[in-house]
Amino acid sequence: MTPKRRANGGTSLEPLLAAKEIVICCGSGGVGKTTTAASAAAMAAAHLGGKVLVITVDPARRLANALGLERFGNAETQVPPELFVEAGVEPRGELWAAMLDTKQSWDELVRAHAPDAATRDAILANPLYENITGRFVQSHDYIAMERLYEIHASGRYDLIVVDTPPTRNAIDFLEAPDRMADFFSSRLLRWLTVPARSRVFTMASKPFYTVADRILGSQFLQDIAEFFLLFQTMYDGFVERAQAVTRTLSDNRTTFVVVSTLEASPAREAEFFIDALASRKYPLGAVVINKALPALFLERGAKKVAERLCRDAGPLAERVAAAAPVGEVPQLARVLGEVGESYLNFQVVATREAEQRAELARHADVVATVPFADHDITDLAGLLELGGSLWR
Repeated sequence: MTPKRRANGGTSLEPLLAAKEIVICCGSGGVGKTTTAASAAAMAAAHLGGKVLVITVDPARRLANALGLERFGNAETQVPPELFVEAGVEPRGELWAAMLDTKQSWDELVRAHAPDAATRDAILANPLYENITGRFVQSHDYIAMERLYEIHASGRYDLIVVDTPPTRNAIDFLEAPDRMADFFSSRLLRWLTVPARSRVFTMASKPFYTVADRILGSQFLQDIAEFFLLFQTMYDGFVERAQAVTRTLSDNRTTFVVVSTLEASPAREAEFFIDALASRKYPLGAVVINKALPALFLERGAKKVAERLCRDAGPLAERVAAAAPVGEVPQLARVLGEVGESYLNFQVVATREAEQRAELARHADVVATVPFADHDITDLAGLLELGGSLWR
């Protein structure tokens, strides 16, 4: 059963970020998840102090632009403190950023888990290594979890904020360690490694290799078999690390933040992910509602004004024209009527959003709302401005 939100739930991420070491931001594409992660990290560095890292496993490079960095990659890069000063903030801590480099992370993983130097060099030199680790199903998601675990275990940062891929891919992100471990003991892997293990095939496998050998060539099959045999030598390290990652995700030092807009599709995706977290007993710390319409569209008095603009546009236009000659009465009446109608349309949308927000708010103790912005966020000043909504 999905946990219910307590009645005294808050609207600020500040206590959550102060109490946790890992904050994982999840959500469907296009809801502002990357910007939210960067804003939360920037606010934590500015106001809570310590050393804060924001890391993205989404291959999009939006985070670099938002932080005012020309580029960054697998190695953590510090956001220059003078950018905070230029934004009018004297930071109490440091803000660092990194973006997952799949190949470099795999290389580091092989170096860490290979049983000896000869095996390590053989894997890194294998012609299939780069192609398979770059395109293999779960490769990117697994290495992302591996990288997160490595950084957290190093103790270099007081807080790590993670920007994940879109929601359903983020489920793969969570399951990748176990899936990769399962692959190492799978029937498929045993088939692939038969040529290197033995020249004597079973009757069941012989047709498969006869066809594959004719299509792909015997050397290609041999290369695949040798590669995965070498890879299997790291099995114990993979399984041990997968278990450690799973423990880290369920640890009370880790929390998840689900980011969504209040449009129908993203809201459904958010509920899907909230349920997925609950089923895995992972902690949901907050829901961030992004790009929400301002509360003024829910004011009853304003609605009555808009209704009167629609109903009495003609008489009101005559009174306005008499007080201030800004245009002809028919034009004024048309403008006043359209303003009132537009407000009422927004009011319908805002009411629907309020209902969806209340539904999402049942699941989390903290629900922060970020108003719709009429401009893109491209620098640290913009991130801190948006962060003010997360901090209230």
